[in-house]
Amino acid sequence: MDLNYTPEQIAFRQEVRQWLADNVPAEPLQSFDTEEGFEQHRQWEKTLAKGNWGMVTWPQEYGGRACNLIEWLIFEEEYYRAKAPLRVNQNGIFLLGPTLMEYGTPEQKERFITQMARGEEMWAQGWSEPGAGSDMAAIRSKAIRDGDEYVINGQKVWSTRAVFADWVFCIFRTDPDSERHHGLSFIFVPLDAPGVTVRPIPQLDGLPGFAEIFFDDVRVPVSNRLGDEGQGWHIAMATAGFERGLMLRSPARFQETAKRLVELYRAHQNDILDLTIEDAVVKSYMDAEAYALSTYQTASRLIKGGKIGAEASLNKIFWSELDQRMHETAMSILASRAELLPHSSAAGNVGAWLEGFLFSQSGPIYAGTNEIQRNIIAERLLGMPRK
Repeated sequence: MDLNYTPEQIAFRQEVRQWLADNVPAEPLQSFDTEEGFEQHRQWEKTLAKGNWGMVTWPQEYGGRACNLIEWLIFEEEYYRAKAPLRVNQNGIFLLGPTLMEYGTPEQKERFITQMARGEEMWAQGWSEPGAGSDMAAIRSKAIRDGDEYVINGQKVWSTRAVFADWVFCIFRTDPDSERHHGLSFIFVPLDAPGVTVRPIPQLDGLPGFAEIFFDDVRVPVSNRLGDEGQGWHIAMATAGFERGLMLRSPARFQETAKRLVELYRAHQNDILDLTIEDAVVKSYMDAEAYALSTYQTASRLIKGGKIGAEASLNKIFWSELDQRMHETAMSILASRAELLPHSSAAGNVGAWLEGFLFSQSGPIYAGTNEIQRNIIAERLLGMPRK
């Protein structure tokens, strides 16, 4: 891995920086967990699409720029440096998009990826069920084939962005007699289809960031299935690799948080009596940089034809627990002020830390709980026996 950027990469960084300087909204958008904020973020996705910045690694014919992973990391660094809005369609562009590229038919790519790139269709993820959280092999919701359609019945829960999204990608049991990871299929469902009911689930901050989805004799065409029937587990594991590995959480997100944490510490260091806080700040910065270097190494390996497998679980544990530690350190620095909500008149510029702290608590849960990830590491990387 060469740690020096090429002239072409430097020029690309400058192009990204200039476009963001010209287009990032002057004022922060409202939370995309509100109806108004969701629509604001949808419009931002469309703005990105006009410059072909929606997902820079996608082919140009699908609205991308055919960038490699190093260029994507550069884009992400500039994106977070510019404090651009968070991506409301992350389930689509970071998770479903790469999966479609690998397993989709030409017709599916043209139909769905193009609309994602344009910011026209927002996606939710529908994997977890009341009895099947991180253990997706326990899924019970069924999609039974009836001619050229599937008839879907069941329930999904903790579906991120489902309250305001247009589509959901799900795993259903298409073989009713199958067990565990056999007999599952990966299917797309429009959330306005007859028989679909979406009920909001409030987050810690009270906003409906999640939803439960009920399917009552919902009919979708067989062409909405990704891959072959019964291949759902295999495809879902590929999607989970994108989720836990590189795409969902780029290092830039945590590098910017670490920089903000250093600034926060410097602004309050004269009031801090606990000397361990300084150590925690330094370690946070070092860990964020280490994660970035590790990701660059992984990206270089993938560009040369390598694969990312079970080691994606290591990434997921590292970035989720790093995010928690950084926000916990910020809470310690702010002391009683840490309890101020962002909209409080007394919060000033510190209120966002509480919002980030609350969200960081979900990190070890989504994308597969860290307990499950440790089992994967033990069995698949360390070769340890099952309990």
